[in-house]
Amino acid sequence: MIDPFEVASIPKVFFGAGIRSNLDTIIPSFGNKILFVIGQSSLKNSGVWDEIRKKMDELNVNYFQISVAGEPSPSLIDSYATKYREQSLDIIISIGGGSVIDAGKAISAMIPHEDSITNYLEGVGSKKPDGKKIPFIALPTTSGTGSEATKNAVISQVGENGFKKSLRHDNYIPNIAIVDPELAISCPPSITAACGMDAFTQLYESYVSTKANPMMDALSYSGIDHMKDKIIPACTNAQEDIEVRAGLAYGSLMSGITLANAGLGVVHGFASSIGGLYEIPHGVVCGTLLAEAVKMNIKKLNSMGKEGVMSLRKHAKLGALLSDSDDNAEKDISYYLELLIYTLENWTNKLKLERLSTYGINEGDVNMIVEKTGLKNNPVSLTPEDMKEILKNRL
Repeated sequence: MIDPFEVASIPKVFFGAGIRSNLDTIIPSFGNKILFVIGQSSLKNSGVWDEIRKKMDELNVNYFQISVAGEPSPSLIDSYATKYREQSLDIIISIGGGSVIDAGKAISAMIPHEDSITNYLEGVGSKKPDGKKIPFIALPTTSGTGSEATKNAVISQVGENGFKKSLRHDNYIPNIAIVDPELAISCPPSITAACGMDAFTQLYESYVSTKANPMMDALSYSGIDHMKDKIIPACTNAQEDIEVRAGLAYGSLMSGITLANAGLGVVHGFASSIGGLYEIPHGVVCGTLLAEAVKMNIKKLNSMGKEGVMSLRKHAKLGALLSDSDDNAEKDISYYLELLIYTLENWTNKLKLERLSTYGINEGDVNMIVEKTGLKNNPVSLTPEDMKEILKNRL
């Protein structure tokens, strides 16, 4: 029997190299008053922003543009929502990484409201979002968060009482997602690595989640299959290879769909708590902790006996998928479990993923981080000592 499950809505998706040109025909169907939310510099430096501006002038639309650097804070969202509330915008379009998309998503949601976004954040405010928004289109320029397919916007406030929380409602899913792998070609190797490992972590955690279902398993597995041979080349000798970029973009898109339906695990639990305490990129947290978290999950599942077998089999299936071996001989499950850990550790080294200490995190901070970290839908329960071990091994 297949257990009952639900599937959240996804946006209308346009995927493919050069597909950003579809904006030309999509925009007039919404109106002619637009707010573009873009990154600080990469889109401008790539020449794509000039290309889009030229097309907007040809379409004779009235557009505004703001730039977002880093993860959006409550004050940033509040200020832009206030500034553009009286402009009667027809549509908001985000072109950038996950933070840029989240910023546009949050601004579109907060323009119809007069108060602060803080009041609507999960675990922070007391109000429930009502789903009202300005129509929103997402064009990712990195392959990482999958935010172009999710119903939440992650908002961060860094500091002693900091947080990393979501504004969430089914209606906040972008109306349209335009996933053009060409937009990621100019993405630097360090950002490509962090974003790629974020997406891969989301696919892994969705696949082994306690809320996993057959449909999301298929999408997670497909995303991993397309990413597995692309992450290292995209950061080394094939940065401008559109086939490589397309594989990462597809994996990222699948990760957004699966995380929204199957949930995530301890790595993203850490990313939430650490992200609220320290100035550290989300993808770096995920990438640097993934191999250690997988190793710990497998160790704990092995200790459970028969109760852990089903999840171990799923882990082993991923190990077999990541294998570059042409040996088709049947192997013991432990072989593929070890292969999964080995591959992820190898990626961590090859991608030169920074340790947590690079961002000022030390052993004295570990207890505080663990206290603030939830296990979410991790495939196995971990003790505080287990979680501390994961962190200490990447200091």
